[in-house]
Amino acid sequence: MTVADSPAPRNGERRAFVIGAGISGLAAATQLAARGVAVTLYEAAGQAGGRCRSYYDATLDQVIDNGNHLVLSGNGAIARYLERIGARGALAGPRRAVLPFVDVKSDLRWVLRLNNGPIPWWLFSKNRRVPGTKPVDYAPYARMMFATRKETIADVAPTKGMVWERLMRPFLLAVLNTEPETGSAQLAGQVMRETLARGGRACRPRIATPTLAAAFIDPALALLEKKGATIEMGKRLRSLITDSHKVLALEFPDATVPVGPRDMVVLAVPPWVAKDLVPDLTVPTEFRAIVNAHFRFMPPKGTPPILGVVNGTVEWIFSFDDRISVTVSGAEAIVDRDREDLARLFWQDICQALHINAEMPRWQVVKEKRATFAATPEQDVKRPPTKTQWRNLMLAGDWIDNGLPATIEGSVRSGDAAAALALKRLAL
Repeated sequence: MTVADSPAPRNGERRAFVIGAGISGLAAATQLAARGVAVTLYEAAGQAGGRCRSYYDATLDQVIDNGNHLVLSGNGAIARYLERIGARGALAGPRRAVLPFVDVKSDLRWVLRLNNGPIPWWLFSKNRRVPGTKPVDYAPYARMMFATRKETIADVAPTKGMVWERLMRPFLLAVLNTEPETGSAQLAGQVMRETLARGGRACRPRIATPTLAAAFIDPALALLEKKGATIEMGKRLRSLITDSHKVLALEFPDATVPVGPRDMVVLAVPPWVAKDLVPDLTVPTEFRAIVNAHFRFMPPKGTPPILGVVNGTVEWIFSFDDRISVTVSGAEAIVDRDREDLARLFWQDICQALHINAEMPRWQVVKEKRATFAATPEQDVKRPPTKTQWRNLMLAGDWIDNGLPATIEGSVRSGDAAAALALKRLAL
């Protein structure tokens, strides 16, 4: 079906147009399709997934992910999404909250071992907490859970000391993709409330297997096809035609698609795209980079699937059967550096962290210069709500005001919220 062939709604048919096939768009589309809504999904790129995608890389001669996305067992929206699309077993990880770290300067190694329940008994065992710390050192970070929207992490919690350097800073940098000292204490506090404060059951690390697409994208597309949805790739929305109350049509370069009086539109695109499409929309204007790299090298036997790195350029090492991948969040300081220089820098950290003595193998560096909005208090207040002034237009994306920083969990929640609002209005 081409855009121009989009049929008029049949009598009583409920329809929704979802613009964008990233995680938030797929969450909205699958939620709507599962409730019997006729969904048409448009994606500007040639493949679905957005910043959560997989592709064949000719240099490595294997399928890789554009980035490494760490999920925690406490991410409830993700669990429900995977259940909905039939991918319940698509995330792998340890049965308990075991989080290994290494300081690549000193070669000091430790493993955080959180107990399952919300009372943090693990803090009272020196073999389960960060080396060189005492239980009392962790207490000040609970203040983040009660922070106001205007406060930074530095305003409410210590940004020096062993707990900060060896646990909180790496954790918060990964969560916020923003220098933690200037990051939003409220956003960080909400993540803590849903993970660390709930104990080990909510902090078991999970990673998509074998790829991001296999876990999050392909099953969603298969579900949509099964439900009769129309999926249009390579269709970039040029403009929304509106009156004062609703969206009247979707204008693409090759056709204009009418939007019926009872049809719903979910706009799940990056903030800079939404800004161009929606008049007077306030969106975040500052963004932060992420740099990932992949090395075609079999990890040494016994290498943990996920390893936190302190005092290196690399922040997290992910070990797969056929490759080693690394992630650097808040990567403004290195994102413009030569790719081969970065690869050599990363490989040096990998060799130190995993005790590897080998020449650098085939590699690939993937840069996302605008990976997420800057999770500062100033940018957080610019995030718009799901609801717009047009009755049939909803917004979705990790940059929408959903109480979380830009994470997969926030993406899914935003898509679910947009679908819930659309379903409510379709029922009126």
